[in-house]
Amino acid sequence: MTKLSVNINKIATLRNSRGGNNPDLIKTAIDIQNFGAEGITVHPRPDERHIRYADVFELKKIITTEFNIEGNPKEQKFVDLVLANKPEQVTLVPDALGQLTSDHGWDTKKNKDYLVEIIALFKKAGIRVSIFVDPDVEMVVGAKETGTDRIELYTEGYATLYGKGNQQKAITPYISAAKKAVDLGLGINAGHDLDLHNLKYFAENIPGLLEVSIGHALICDALYLGLENTVQLYKRQLPG
Repeated sequence: MTKLSVNINKIATLRNSRGGNNPDLIKTAIDIQNFGAEGITVHPRPDERHIRYADVFELKKIITTEFNIEGNPKEQKFVDLVLANKPEQVTLVPDALGQLTSDHGWDTKKNKDYLVEIIALFKKAGIRVSIFVDPDVEMVVGAKETGTDRIELYTEGYATLYGKGNQQKAITPYISAAKKAVDLGLGINAGHDLDLHNLKYFAENIPGLLEVSIGHALICDALYLGLENTVQLYKRQLPG
């Protein structure tokens, strides 16, 4: 079974655009869980332009599925936030300060020593660790050496080629990376630009896929299709 974790950053962005608490982020997270999602993902950034650090503490109180906090561990405030809330999973992403959205994975070779240290810190606290990687076999091998529990395959490249009709070219490097991860005993997550058009093909072809994290496309679809219906539509794209 591949789990669906819904990233609710865009709900927070909409709330923040007018101040106040509409839409209600906490109620939305509860509803998404009740609608069948197996997890809630947030990606707080230092400028708090969507998820605020205070949101994480409030969400922790009501998450009944899996809580996944993404972010750059080179920000000490992020590290402190994760350790204070102890989610089921932390996903480490090498974002630059002020970056609009994540656009690359870790160079697990160049950053090995740093990743070994920070991953050990989170694992000591009982938190499962996943690190963002590109679909590169060498980066997957490097990920294994860091001590991480899982990798999250960065799927923008797949989505772009799939959208151009190049399905086989789109999926090939991801299959290779996933097979290597399975061989090494790493769990596999995936995320970025996955949607109702490309998700099923991806999930059917990636061995060992445990979880997908989807936010932007799912929330956009919900504007037309309704949130409950959209969560169910995404779940139907995944192997049960």
